[in-house]
Amino acid sequence: MKSLQKNETWELVECPPGKKPFGCRWIYTVKYKADGSLERFKARLVAKGYTQTYGIDYTETFAPVAKINTIRVLLSLAANLDWPLQQFDVKNAFLHGELSEEVYMDLPPGCMVSEKQCQKVCKLKKSLYGLKQSPRAWFGRFTKSMRAFGYRQSNSDHTLFLKKQHGKITTLIVYVDDMVVIGNDLEERKALQNYLSREFEMKDLGHLKYFLGLKFLDQVKEFSVSKKGRYQRLVGRLMYLAHTRPDLAYALSVVSQYMHNPGEQHMNAIMRILRRSTSGYFTFIGGNLVTWKSKKQNVVARSSAEAEFRGMALRLCETLWLRLLLQDLGYLSRQPIRLFCDNKAACDIAHNPVQHDRTKHVEVDRFFIKGKLDDKIVELLKIRSEDQLADILTKLSQVKCSQNFRQVGHV
Repeated sequence: MKSLQKNETWELVECPPGKKPFGCRWIYTVKYKADGSLERFKARLVAKGYTQTYGIDYTETFAPVAKINTIRVLLSLAANLDWPLQQFDVKNAFLHGELSEEVYMDLPPGCMVSEKQCQKVCKLKKSLYGLKQSPRAWFGRFTKSMRAFGYRQSNSDHTLFLKKQHGKITTLIVYVDDMVVIGNDLEERKALQNYLSREFEMKDLGHLKYFLGLKFLDQVKEFSVSKKGRYQRLVGRLMYLAHTRPDLAYALSVVSQYMHNPGEQHMNAIMRILRRSTSGYFTFIGGNLVTWKSKKQNVVARSSAEAEFRGMALRLCETLWLRLLLQDLGYLSRQPIRLFCDNKAACDIAHNPVQHDRTKHVEVDRFFIKGKLDDKIVELLKIRSEDQLADILTKLSQVKCSQNFRQVGHV
């Protein structure tokens, strides 16, 4: 309660006519140390935001959060350029948000006030945990402070803030109340830390160790994939479809005989029934794997070339976003970005309008890709299928999967 009063979160006023204050409650938690011993008891006042009315108590609620791909790019640069990584935490972050709406709340349980003030309500001046607009209010307040200190907000990721001076760069990426500072300007890093400590109540967590549920340790993690469980789930979905698709009945009766010990050929048969192709890609920056994706395509491709072509367009969209991010960081290469594809027909379609009758329904993707090739933004290179690392994201093959994982450094 003292921290709320110190922060001047509200003021006691008479409830205006026509205004309905919402309630609040205390949430109690127990904090433990890393060794499991008791650290402290914690109480947090939370507003009953579920009783708020749209258009009266709040309007916009969206607040951006850091993209995991942005974090991987920053970590790749830090690893290659030997940049230090420092982590900070803002205490009671949502209490710093400034409200633009006129919001009223009942007195908190246990709040000690005089007898004359018992009938008054709290007019919120700052955001509070539980309010629908609190994340947006906090991020707006933090963005305002960063801009006031000379930082620029990235266009590719609004949670990334950058400052370049004297040939050096300092970057800060924030996820709600957790933030990581990366860069090679040690003086600016110290100045930023002092500035944020004056603006908010900060906690220096030291070198980056844990962020977004990931531990940043030099350890090799073991991976296991349940092929049997995936096979059974796919067969179950096909059984549901077979209620209205009699043409699936025979194929389903065959693949359902191998539920307990499916092999690679059985999985291929399942994928043949489903027909929709899967797109997959890896992205490397500075020799480090930073982004990857495996996604089933929305439509059934009429040929393997069409499936590869659609996957190429998906990959190119991610590439253009990464290009903008690297441009913000000041590390954009003048050389075209190399895009590797193992399908010759797809490469031919990208460069020339060949096979028009069979590919005219994907003309939008073709013009998109060819435009980037003509502008020298990307360079399309044909490689052999056995050299295509991203194949492990589009098909199930235990031998090739283990080989390719070794090449990308995950085994």
